[in-house]
Amino acid sequence: MLKIGQKAPEFSLPNQDNTFISLKDFKGQKLLIWFFPKASTSGCTKEGIGFNELIKNFNKQNISILGVSKDSVKAQKNFCTKNEFKFDILSDTELSILKKYKAWGLKKMYGREYEGILRISYLIDENGMIEQAYSKVKTATHASDVLESIK
Repeated sequence: MLKIGQKAPEFSLPNQDNTFISLKDFKGQKLLIWFFPKASTSGCTKEGIGFNELIKNFNKQNISILGVSKDSVKAQKNFCTKNEFKFDILSDTELSILKKYKAWGLKKMYGREYEGILRISYLIDENGMIEQAYSKVKTATHASDVLESIK
């Protein structure tokens, strides 16, 4: 994981509408960036819906939200449209931001090891520094857990 106080790595990736979004677009506001394994799966959908339901609470605190996975722009568009997300989901098919943010790594399932997306999130402050890092993510409560941690 990236360390609290560390400068957040720059990025520029397409969102669900194939419009490029960059870290510099959020200068002067906070950004919660959440990494998820696969669009339209049950856990990732629960996590996204949680952020969607609480987006006004994040906005009141000047926090924007971005989701990121390695899914295609088309898959992200379907994910956003189906769930009526009010925030952008970025497509990182080349794993560039996933690796920069240490959200790509070794995972284990049923005794098998493989590389994949780690379900982690970062809160980036108004100056582009890592303010919080979340590694123990529960999909159903992640959004409310983040809000609770920044009160």
